[in-house]
Amino acid sequence: MAASQNPYYIICFIFKFSYSPTMAKKVILGFSGGLDTSYCVKFLQEEKGYEVHSILVNTGGFSNDELKEAEAHAYRLGVTSHKTVNAIKSYYDSIVRYLIYGNVLKNNTYPLSVSAERLSQALHIAEYAKEMNADAVAHGSTGAGNDQVRFDMIFHIMIPGVPIITPIRDGQLSREEEIAYLKRRGVKMNYDKALYSVNKGLWGTSVGGKETLLSKGLLPEEAWPTQVSKSGSQEVCLTFLKGGLMAVDDKKFGHPSEAIQYLQTLAGPYGIGRDIHVGDTIIGIKGRVGFEAAAPMVILKAHHALEKHVLSKWQLQGKDQLAQFYGNWLHEGQILDPVMRDMEAYLESSQRNVTGDVFVQLMPYRFQVIGIESKYDLMNSKFGKYGEMNNGWTGEDVRGFTRIFGNQTTIWHMINSQPLKENNENS
Repeated sequence: MAASQNPYYIICFIFKFSYSPTMAKKVILGFSGGLDTSYCVKFLQEEKGYEVHSILVNTGGFSNDELKEAEAHAYRLGVTSHKTVNAIKSYYDSIVRYLIYGNVLKNNTYPLSVSAERLSQALHIAEYAKEMNADAVAHGSTGAGNDQVRFDMIFHIMIPGVPIITPIRDGQLSREEEIAYLKRRGVKMNYDKALYSVNKGLWGTSVGGKETLLSKGLLPEEAWPTQVSKSGSQEVCLTFLKGGLMAVDDKKFGHPSEAIQYLQTLAGPYGIGRDIHVGDTIIGIKGRVGFEAAAPMVILKAHHALEKHVLSKWQLQGKDQLAQFYGNWLHEGQILDPVMRDMEAYLESSQRNVTGDVFVQLMPYRFQVIGIESKYDLMNSKFGKYGEMNNGWTGEDVRGFTRIFGNQTTIWHMINSQPLKENNENS
């Protein structure tokens, strides 16, 4: 039998062709189109010889035109394939809604804008790496921030054993070095914009630059993604259903993520929600970052105001303690810890009566909650008016209550208020 007709020869030839050692390995790169991930594409190709497959997980930070431009930019850089994932609704359903239920503000300041979206992005990137049977996965985090821990930890859990490549971290590169590297390779992009690191998503936008590297300094007006263009004031009505924002004024939405995006268009041009957060990073150093989060800040304060009317004292206190831990654990990348599912169940249960309208006045750089209307409002005049009239009890009821309520403290003071001489004799 001729060699070309030998089945064994044919099988060996196919095996040799399919598994040639010279075939490029596949790496999945979490891609945004910014400076860091643009650098990663060129580095992974030219320095490491990888076949780069980019994935952009949109958690609410891109318009349709921006998504198309990011894809075109990825192909201009030379990626083998590019995938865009619309994760806005899943991001809200799996993470953001619990931050609202818990009124979570890191250090009473920061709504965990980037912390939360990085976890959603990492989960989608890991799933895509499994789907593509990738040889490696890569991200553009530096070695000085929290994102490296969030991405790495989720990858270790979701795709154990898959190598994680981090060109910026490994090379200890400055933004200036990245820009010079890309310019030498003829990469065209907006390098002036690259002087600031901007991460935009459904739950807010972070802004980092030279001003945030020090303990003192404000970001210049041009660094903020949303410019202040509104003056005067505007009243809006936010309608919540079981903790979720479902309408703004008379505009109803099918999903809370759509209501958040719409509210951002109303409140953002007032410059509401701008601040600088100083916090403790996962890796043990202090970090400082600017952020703008108009819709998140308005929603959190409005939601909390509604809760104060419809929840009991101990519901509020218990939930506050739980939510603080939940926010901190989420911030540190522990979204896959099973205890998070337990806490989410509690937070969701607490929202069963958090339904009603909250009225908010928007003004340049600030806002205020005017009040609420809800059928579950516990501040009901038929039970009494605070400071004026008691309808559900008598003065004698209060006399008896105060005697019993303070009984233990009264006993303590009676025991410990003996004359000093008697105490010395008994000692």
